[in-house]
Amino acid sequence: MSGPVVLITGALTGIGRATALTFAREGARLVVSGRRDEVGQALVEELRGLGAEAEYVRADVRLEDDVRNLLDQAVSRFGRVDVAVNNAGTEGTPGAVTDQTAETYAATFDTNVLGVLLSLKHELQVMRAQGAGAIVNVSSAYGHVGGAYASVYVASKHAVEGLTKSAALEAAGYGVRVNAVAPGPIETGMLDRFTGNEENKAGLTAQVAMKRVGTAQEIADTIVFIASSKATYITGQSFGVDGGFRA
Repeated sequence: MSGPVVLITGALTGIGRATALTFAREGARLVVSGRRDEVGQALVEELRGLGAEAEYVRADVRLEDDVRNLLDQAVSRFGRVDVAVNNAGTEGTPGAVTDQTAETYAATFDTNVLGVLLSLKHELQVMRAQGAGAIVNVSSAYGHVGGAYASVYVASKHAVEGLTKSAALEAAGYGVRVNAVAPGPIETGMLDRFTGNEENKAGLTAQVAMKRVGTAQEIADTIVFIASSKATYITGQSFGVDGGFRA
């Protein structure tokens, strides 16, 4: 009953799912969230099969009432939140700047930026009262560079980087660390949707120094480290896990 309490948004697929499973193997107690109840309950059963205490809470990070309820449910169940991983995100609608609209902007920023802001707000309220905690926002290598035909997504991840640094400066005073992990191309459904076809995927992979896409497990391992007691003097940082994409 002494394992850290870990909350993960966007936990049902890809990086979020791999992170949940990794924390479970490390002895954490977990609250996982997403918007597909059947998939969420199946993940909880898998986590419990690994010996972890785990609960699923449905949450749409674009809605403050959902985020508030998510934190309330986590605290009600486990008494605290030691680690929060803000992973919920969307690739949006790739395309030229001249093809973007207010609607495509809102669809991307509401999840990738507002969702992170609302999550930080309510996570930090809980952790401030505890006087301890660690938050990891899932950003992107595109939070540091430009990307043709991905302007809105790129802009949203630049915003996540700014939120991370600003929140870290505020939270350091009450014992909470806030960092980001910035993945390069990772073998997930999002990457397939983002690239659209194998030719585009191969072209993106060719820009990676290691000449391969990463795995969700490689990102999960980094997140677990950043949140751990082995990283207690690290805050306000963004960890590039991109195979040399930005080198």
